[in-house]
Amino acid sequence: MKTYLDCYPCFLRQALDAARLAGADEQQQKAVLDRICDVLKSIPSSSTPPQIGDQVHRVVRDETPGGDPYLSLKEASTEKALRLYPRMKELMAEADDPLDVGIRLSIAGNIMDAGPNRDYDLWDTVERVLAQPFAVGDGPALREALSGTGRVLFLGDNAGETVFDRVLIESFDVPVTYAVKGGPALNDATRDDAVAAGLDNVADIVDTGLDAPGTILDQSLERTCSSHFRRLYDEAELVIAKGQANYETLSEEGPKVFFLLQAKCPIIARDAGVPVGSILVKRGEAR
Repeated sequence: MKTYLDCYPCFLRQALDAARLAGADEQQQKAVLDRICDVLKSIPSSSTPPQIGDQVHRVVRDETPGGDPYLSLKEASTEKALRLYPRMKELMAEADDPLDVGIRLSIAGNIMDAGPNRDYDLWDTVERVLAQPFAVGDGPALREALSGTGRVLFLGDNAGETVFDRVLIESFDVPVTYAVKGGPALNDATRDDAVAAGLDNVADIVDTGLDAPGTILDQSLERTCSSHFRRLYDEAELVIAKGQANYETLSEEGPKVFFLLQAKCPIIARDAGVPVGSILVKRGEAR
């Protein structure tokens, strides 16, 4: 997905938010914003939002103390989601169609995104998504793809959301490789976050080799996923990609990719042709 002009103020807002989470004083916050303005002026217009976001959040980590500004938020999100895990398992046990319910629960977990908004009620979101019609409903195609594959490559998104993904994965009849970030990137899940969510009990955990939002595959770029991860991706018959940043980086990677997400951002919603707040199971398109 291309970067729209409306994305630029959002990058500045995210950077300021992250700097404050990191405990930066006003002088450090100003230094972050000054450097972000330079990044936004110089970056090629062909860059995707996650490629720009990668540079933005590296600036934040350079200019502020503490390493990962989202660490405490990620830990709290995982704990919050784990408290709901027994209730979600009850829903799955009672479901006439466990796969549909599992997909919806996984999409409900996508609300746990520190980028656009942290003001939400998690269980209210679960109840909404369980009842909400799909704005894009490629679920039948995903069901068929699941029945015909020997393994799923599952691209995770946010910490806490990982618990919701675990519930869905537990309904699969095929093994899963679960991919996380290679280091801190917003509140995206790393290996430690996935293990805290219990995903090591239901999937093989790998990382992308890159501490950037989304999944950046272009090997011509300086910052891209590792060759090991790229090989896993290329060999995968079926890829399930969670969240907006994966949609932004992979939406033209072809029909083996299925996106599960909520359209929380007006730009994502516009690109997908759906209203803000929509839920999607969307199959990828060819470039």
